[in-house]
Amino acid sequence: MANRPNILFITTDQQRADCIGYENEQVKTPHLDALARSGARFSNCISPSVVCQPARCAILTGRLPLTNGVWDNGVDMDPAMGQLGMAAVLGRSGYATAFVGKAHFSSKITFAPTGSPESRQSALDYPDDWFGPYMGFEHVELASLGKFHRSRMPSSAAPIHRFEHFFLSHPEALALWQQSLTEGSGAAQTWDSALPAAWHSSAWVADRTLAFMHQQSAQRPFFAWASFPDPHHPFDCPAPWNKMYDPALMTLPEHRSLDLDQRPWWHRAALEGQPQIADPELAKFRQEGFKVPPQSDQQLAEMMANYYGMISHVDHQVGRLIEGLKQNGQFENTLIVFASDHGDMLGDHGLYLKGPMMYEGVLRVPLIMAGPGIEAGTVIETLVSTLDLAATFEQRAGLACTSEQSRSLVPVLAGTEVRDCVWSEWHVHPSRLGVALQLRNVRTPRYSCTFELGSGSGELYDLHSDPQQMVNRFEDPGYAELRGQLHALMLARPGKILDVLAEPVGIA
Repeated sequence: MANRPNILFITTDQQRADCIGYENEQVKTPHLDALARSGARFSNCISPSVVCQPARCAILTGRLPLTNGVWDNGVDMDPAMGQLGMAAVLGRSGYATAFVGKAHFSSKITFAPTGSPESRQSALDYPDDWFGPYMGFEHVELASLGKFHRSRMPSSAAPIHRFEHFFLSHPEALALWQQSLTEGSGAAQTWDSALPAAWHSSAWVADRTLAFMHQQSAQRPFFAWASFPDPHHPFDCPAPWNKMYDPALMTLPEHRSLDLDQRPWWHRAALEGQPQIADPELAKFRQEGFKVPPQSDQQLAEMMANYYGMISHVDHQVGRLIEGLKQNGQFENTLIVFASDHGDMLGDHGLYLKGPMMYEGVLRVPLIMAGPGIEAGTVIETLVSTLDLAATFEQRAGLACTSEQSRSLVPVLAGTEVRDCVWSEWHVHPSRLGVALQLRNVRTPRYSCTFELGSGSGELYDLHSDPQQMVNRFEDPGYAELRGQLHALMLARPGKILDVLAEPVGIA
């Protein structure tokens, strides 16, 4: 296993696949575009879930949410499952492993102390010099949230929440952030940050990842996961990135009005339901994180412009990471992978952020892979999943793949394998939206079908004739046979589904 490559895994949070320069000329991402040209980009990469915690735990473990146990936000991953993940596997084989940024393998805002270093109620129990291990990573620098909400200004942070502690160690930073609480037209979750870019979480993630990579010896390969909290809401881009895009020039979705009468019952139930949480403050926080009132075109344009600015700011940091690899002499032997956990509705169907509506805007994510052995300029159209990254990294490290659900992308890159379908799933706890849901999505090259197992209803879209997913064919008699075939594919999902699912310990 000589000359095993380093692996630099870069992720964003809540970035749509069509919000990157090579798919959308309005979005300026020169470094990511260059990375894609130097290697391969995947045009049909699907997330294993449409919310943060299940998606991230699936990526780490190479196992779908109902197999790894993290079936909703607020459900902590069992540390024993973390030891089956790609970081632990690579670490046991000799890799130096590090995680920097937003992990979200465990809940941060919890009902009671959980013992996890991510929990704000438990973090103070850890020594100030704690840097791991955690979920298979030997070196860890956490951004507990990485984002600050108007209703929850940071006032204190445990030292092990490195970004928040860094932020609060500069009193002027908090004062400047408070100055930025003006929202123009009142666009939801949107404002121009007065915080200098150097104190933003995106810069901090790049700084700390660069420091880790610089400290590594050529005698031992490394696996570093740089996890940027942007462009997740709130959309609070710092200068000068917050002025990079003119809202007046934004191309808004063609279909941007709620059409709940054309959608399954759970869309309305989720939008109108109330979180079943006894604590009113936590219920309010959860409401703000998912419920967005209808936005005017001006408000949506401001939201979109700030979202694009956040992506361009992250792109700048990606450029810094690549340049750092080159300066350290590590670039030629480093596999660089860029992805996101899930997308954002960004006005599609009159919806914002994310929720139990499994449309392409939240399901499809960017995926770029460049480095040793990857042919420049490759575009992969076959279906893949971020679930497949665990097996890919393990194979590139010369190891056997450890999960039956994660399939290495090496043969896909070689053009010797085409996938028929991928799976995504989310079981929604009633504490989230006031309604319990069992959502399973099957995505094929042509169709996207979501089943709500509790009620037997669903959504079926022909992405070739209806790419904007306007006409639900689930109950159409002409699609009954196809629906049966897709249902069989859903049931054929590989791997065991847990008999008992853990209850949530937190809300986010």
